[in-house]
Amino acid sequence: MAAHLALAEASRLAEISQAYERVARRRTLYTISLLGLCALSIFGGLYIADEANSGGFWAGLDKFFDYPVELFVGAYEKGLVGLFGLVLQYLPYLLETVNIALVSTLLAFFFGGALSFVASRNLVSNRFVVGAMRRVMDIFRAFPEIVIALLLVLIFGPSPVAAVIAVTTHTIGALAKQFSEVNENCDLKAVEGIRSVGGNWLEQIRFGILPQVLPNFLSYGLLRLEVNVRASAILGFVGAGGLGAELKMVVDWNYGADILVIIFMLVISITSIDYLSGWMRQKLIGQTGQV
Repeated sequence: MAAHLALAEASRLAEISQAYERVARRRTLYTISLLGLCALSIFGGLYIADEANSGGFWAGLDKFFDYPVELFVGAYEKGLVGLFGLVLQYLPYLLETVNIALVSTLLAFFFGGALSFVASRNLVSNRFVVGAMRRVMDIFRAFPEIVIALLLVLIFGPSPVAAVIAVTTHTIGALAKQFSEVNENCDLKAVEGIRSVGGNWLEQIRFGILPQVLPNFLSYGLLRLEVNVRASAILGFVGAGGLGAELKMVVDWNYGADILVIIFMLVISITSIDYLSGWMRQKLIGQTGQV
């Protein structure tokens, strides 16, 4: 009997081993096929780029590092004192960019939070209302900030207000979707208790849902702030003000030192906000807030 069981066990192990080898061979085949497809796509794209540039793409590859070297040479000629002067010159524009991101994120946090409660399936029984709110969120999220800002600049003229409206509109859609998913994962026992003693819908949200979801709301809001700082800088290229507008100008005039200083300021500010928001998220929701 024992010998029979051992034979059956060995047969079973052999089947598992063969199945594992088949899966491993299939995975290797898929990996090689995917790498081949990626290589084909890259070389196809390079060939098309060469054709579009009348054969100048490959010829220009050896000059790829000429422009970065030119920027660093310009910065070296400016000297440390000159570079520090440029930092002071562009600091107000950096503050304007951060201010655009802060105002936009704050507005979107409140409007997106309010919209998310109506768009949560577990908080609103009317499926038509939930579906309508979700489509509104889709519309807000569908248009990139730069498209909205470009239209607003054409209508109102160059102004940071265009950037605030563009970033706020897109962020409302993004945050409302994330917030609604947080709402749908919360515990409804507190809501049922408030409803059983006659609490209305707003009281159920205020005392039953909000204390549970607020830390996650703040975490997503801080994460979105980082994204919005980058978006606010990019919007300057279409005339929406901030440091991006200055970057476009110095790129057009090929001011190497100015370009490097602005890029350096953007990187430092975004990195600082990333660390600050990560620290705040950790304080809000513990170790799960680390990124």
